[in-house]
Amino acid sequence: MRLSQLDLNLFLVFDAVYSRRNLTRAAEVLCITQPAVSNALNRLRKSLNDPLFVSTPRGMVPTPVADNIAERVRDALDLLGSSVHESEQFEPAKARKVFRLSMNDLSERLLLPVLTEQLSLAAPGVQIESYFTPRTEVAQELEAGVIDLAIDAPLIDDPQLVHQRLMNFRYVCFLRDGHPWQGRSLTLQRYLQLGHIHISSRRKGPGVVDAALHRLGHSRDIRMRVQHYLVAPLIAMRSDLALTGPDYLLRGFEGRVMNLPFEVPDTEWHMYWHRSKDRDPANTWLRGLIAQCLQELDDRRTPARKRS
Repeated sequence: MRLSQLDLNLFLVFDAVYSRRNLTRAAEVLCITQPAVSNALNRLRKSLNDPLFVSTPRGMVPTPVADNIAERVRDALDLLGSSVHESEQFEPAKARKVFRLSMNDLSERLLLPVLTEQLSLAAPGVQIESYFTPRTEVAQELEAGVIDLAIDAPLIDDPQLVHQRLMNFRYVCFLRDGHPWQGRSLTLQRYLQLGHIHISSRRKGPGVVDAALHRLGHSRDIRMRVQHYLVAPLIAMRSDLALTGPDYLLRGFEGRVMNLPFEVPDTEWHMYWHRSKDRDPANTWLRGLIAQCLQELDDRRTPARKRS
């Protein structure tokens, strides 16, 4: 068959079905109906003389032919998308555009104030919308264009995504002013005697601090578990509970910030985007601005008001 005889839009449908393994989700990504997806898939099956996908209780399972062409189809679509984006120009000062970001409350707290300030100067017509996207859905949302960028820990592994390290955080311990314990240096024994606040978006399970203690054969006494970073210091300031968290966050509150008496790996932030947007001028500009904002924030790091 000659390529000129084949509707190349069918490969967009093929790629969506191959990525999602589900006709309904493929239709959502493509913004068309499920019958339209089924019709396009049937046309491609006839053209390639292969069923391409087999419907099973586990979803649409690709045939060997589909597996063989999937990577090349994706590469070709990315190349076409990049060619279109490269022909565009993005002028921040004149732009009227909405960027949608996936962040948690901590990244919003640190990034959005300085980013807003920069946008007001360089791109007053640009709007930002921030959502929290569960880590398991980030790749899908980026591919579908629901979000433009995501900021998260480097725990997302998807070959369709590109990522860049932004910054990392050191863990420290925070106690309110006037806390009953007034020692100068926090020991492991004293740390384990305190009641603790644990921050996690999950309903249960340990965090990096608990994993570090577990390696030493210890566990801490968690008295409260919360899902947001910004509420935890407010609780610690009105109780005798200790809060272990990122230094960037805790140095902004009234209290004692102390080094931990055991090693906890730093937490990194990475910025993620879909590789089809890798050369998109608007996306590239925003990535550069976000990296610049966080670098300036990192450069302005000052010692905590109270540290022991």
